[in-house]
Amino acid sequence: MSIVLVRHGETLLNAARTLQPADTPLGPRGLAQAAAAARRLGASGGVRAVISSDLSRALQTAQTIAAACGLPVAIEPLLRERDFGDLRGQPYDSLGFDPLAMIEAPPGGESAAAFRERVALAFARIVALRATLDGDLAVVTHGLLIHALLERHAQFGAGFALPGRLGNTSVTVLGAEPPHGVTLLDCTKHLAGVAADDARSLAGA
Repeated sequence: MSIVLVRHGETLLNAARTLQPADTPLGPRGLAQAAAAARRLGASGGVRAVISSDLSRALQTAQTIAAACGLPVAIEPLLRERDFGDLRGQPYDSLGFDPLAMIEAPPGGESAAAFRERVALAFARIVALRATLDGDLAVVTHGLLIHALLERHAQFGAGFALPGRLGNTSVTVLGAEPPHGVTLLDCTKHLAGVAADDARSLAGA
């Protein structure tokens, strides 16, 4: 019994390397990726619940996965991506600095410390929900949130190292019990052809 972390599918703004407004939906490739992830998790037969960020790109992905598993989606705002405030909608490569590494809060946004605190609350919610199930919990969320969760709340054994970028609809699996060991990391084997992950796209924000 595990916690299955899934990053959302690609958006057009991911592909354009733009910091995304909250209501950004999946693009065509992202829809194909979500369908591929749904086939993978649906075929596993182990998922007993699906929880998702309420942002469009994650929720669309979660709804596709949940439909394949014959389950509803539980919405959890704690699973939202870090809020970059007034920087949202701006091209990442034109900023002249790395907003994803900012410690302070961008104007109208969320500081790194506040984001980490929210991730801790989200992980506590995930662990509590998984404990009520007789199988796996699928958690559909965002690249920076998964990265922060893994960095602070998971244990990496031999052969695993935290990647700098997580692929769209990548699957990461943690043990349900402390120390929440990583058993699968950033796996996109379900993606191929038109749904293949674009490593140049922006991961996070």
